[in-house]
Amino acid sequence: MAVKFQYNKTSLTNLGKQLKMRQNALPTLKNKESALRLSVIAAKDESDRFCRELEAGMKEYDAMAALWNEFEPGLIRITDVVLSTVKVAGVKCPSLVDIKYEIGGFNAFVKPAWYADGIRILKELTRLGLMSEVALERRRILEFNRKKTTQKVNLYEKVQIPGYQEAIRKIKRYMEDEDNLSKASSKIVKERHTAEEEEEEQ
Repeated sequence: MAVKFQYNKTSLTNLGKQLKMRQNALPTLKNKESALRLSVIAAKDESDRFCRELEAGMKEYDAMAALWNEFEPGLIRITDVVLSTVKVAGVKCPSLVDIKYEIGGFNAFVKPAWYADGIRILKELTRLGLMSEVALERRRILEFNRKKTTQKVNLYEKVQIPGYQEAIRKIKRYMEDEDNLSKASSKIVKERHTAEEEEEEQ
């Protein structure tokens, strides 16, 4: 990384501050990255579990497929999905709080007895489906943030910190060389004056 700097003390001080800031932030970023990595795995496992439960639930009711033809499609519908925001490893993620349903009226004496069970089954299957979707979204958000954090860790660790260290080294060398040249030139000037004074005395 090409760090812009000047060969003076002000630039050296500024670079030192920038370097220190990045060196102090790096351990925190690494901890965040590993926490996000674990959270991504947990969200993936959770999403997979809900998907499996949903598939198992669908298979369980395959035998009732013929009965579903008798079920009124508009009898139950979702009116609202209540989500909240939770922080996972410092990242805001969605969390399912509640699902609001609207159940149409039906005459329990006229309709089949399994209608009430059908409504309960549909509620459970939609809950599993929505839980799976929310877990997938949480995983996507966490994965995105993990990638960003990994990029920042790599930027600090492999590019910026070495860049600042190199710039500081160059400035220090330059200033040492300037100091040495200044001392050498003042020594030469002093020796000349001494030589001139000696000549005048003779």
